[in-house]
This record gives sequence, structure tokens and C-alpha cells, in this order.
Amino acid sequence: MTHDASARTGYGENPLDRLGMARDDADFVSHLFKAPNTRHIAFSGEIPLLREEGSGLSAWFSGPQAQALGSFSDVVLLGSDEGGAVFARQLSQPVPETAQEGAPLQIDLRSLAVQGRLPAAVLGQLAQAKSILHWHARHGFCAQCGARTAVTSAGWKRSCAACGAHHFPRTDPVVIMLVVDGERCLVGRQSRFNPGMYSALAGFVEPGETIEAAVRREVAEEAGIAVGQVTYYASQPWPFPASLMMGCFAQALSDDIIVERKELDDARWLSRSEVQAMFAGRHPQGLVTPNPIAIAWHLLKAFAEGREPSFPALTEARG
Repeated sequence: MTHDASARTGYGENPLDRLGMARDDADFVSHLFKAPNTRHIAFSGEIPLLREEGSGLSAWFSGPQAQALGSFSDVVLLGSDEGGAVFARQLSQPVPETAQEGAPLQIDLRSLAVQGRLPAAVLGQLAQAKSILHWHARHGFCAQCGARTAVTSAGWKRSCAACGAHHFPRTDPVVIMLVVDGERCLVGRQSRFNPGMYSALAGFVEPGETIEAAVRREVAEEAGIAVGQVTYYASQPWPFPASLMMGCFAQALSDDIIVERKELDDARWLSRSEVQAMFAGRHPQGLVTPNPIAIAWHLLKAFAEGREPSFPALTEARG
């Protein structure tokens, strides 16, 4: 596993070989499913099920352990590593939460990441499982003719016998960008954020739009700032439900902020020293960064440490 900037984000590390070229080999997939070393990830609704293992937690179940949880509506081959194959399973009926000894634990994926209770590579597998199972739960019927579809390609396709259409999992691209002007950067906050938290701006990429164009449009719409150069930094799978966050740095070409109140509660310029104070927990106004699981934290951290790309400052760009 290469530890690039993307792999260091929450849910970004996933060492599984996804076995994309073998998914249509039904005999091979069946052999993997029945193998004694195969592990299974199980979801009850949107929540992963976990086992207590020693003093920690495990997100993996053996075949018999998974069967004991109940019937499953969807099963997907996630891939394999040196330990064997990993499948994701969606329970047909939610498992009631209980304190009974031996019952599976239910902890939402965001809390698991924040609490650091599972290895990063396992969190990546859970994110992969959550996104693909969420898609299956909402795409049981053909968008072309309305007939019920069937799961094919080891869970990575749904096929319609009525009209012959094939449907594939979707990923929603999102740009998230830190706009930089020399020794300061542009941040914003939404009403749902924790008190004092400021983050990078973000928005969905629209059809027919490049990453760079999406960055410029979203910043202009949300904060009224014109953007010049755009540089990619890292990406992050964000399984809420199935986004790919594409982190960028961007060059400011204007100065005056005009906040779009439908999108943001506030937006402001922060100096590099202020961002450093946020990370140290000493900002004079009590401002704080997003949680380290978010790619926005990594963008702000890179800026605090002077690792952003070199853009001409606003005064130079104007000249």
C-alpha cells in the first residue's frame, strides 16, 4: 500500500485487490465465498455490525458467524488480500440493538473513524461496503423499464432481464478546496458545524464540468471570490452515502467575500498563524478545525505547515 496523501485521509486506505477481472467468473466467486478463510462485513441498515475481539473490535465475521446474524438481501465481493477474500453483506432485516452477551455491536461508520477503534485499512473496507450496499438498497428496479433487476458481477452490477439494461454503482464527485492568497486562506462554516468550526469550501461537480471549473464555480457561488489556478492535492472516499472528495488548492484572484447565506453561515480569510493556532487549540476566538478524518483537515494542515503549492499572491495576480 502506497502511503500517499489520499491514503492518509479517513477511509482512504484500502489494501484489497478488488478482483475486478474475476467478478464474472461465478465458479471462482462461489469458491471464494465458501473458503474457510473468507471474511464477511455485515451491515444492519446503514450501520456496520462489529464483534468484540480481545480488548478491541473486529469488523469481520467468519462464514458461520455471518450466517448466524440472519438472512441477507445483498452480497458483494469487496476483494481479497493476503488473509483471503472479503465480502460485504446487507441484512434483510435490521438487527435489534441489545446488551446481551455475544450480540453484535452497532457503531456508525463516522463514529468508528473519529474514535479510531479500527485500523485505517479496515475503515476503508467498511466505507467501500457501505457505499456499494447503499446503492443496491436503492436500485432494485431498472431505471429504463421499471422491471426488477438482479445482482450480477459479484455485486458490482445490476442487470435487467426484461430490457437487457445493465446498471453500475455510482460515485458522486465533490470538489473541496482551500483558496489561498499568500499568507492567508479562505474558510467557511455551515449551520450544522460544531461551534467555532471552519472548513474548506466544497460542492458537487456538475455533469460536463471539470474539477477546475467546479472549484471556480463553487467558490464564486458560495463566497463571491474569483479563482485562478487550481491544483489537485488528494482525494477521499466519503461513504455518506457514496462521494469522492477531490481536494484542491486554489489561487484567489479577488478579495471581497460575498457570503451566499443559503450555502454558508459565514466565510472569512484566516492568516497562516491563525490556522496554526487552530491546530494548537489556541485560536483567540475559539475557532477549530474539522476532525482529522476529513480531507479538509489535511488541506488546512498542509497550509499551516507551508506545504501548499506556490501561487502568486493576490497583489501579484492583479498586477
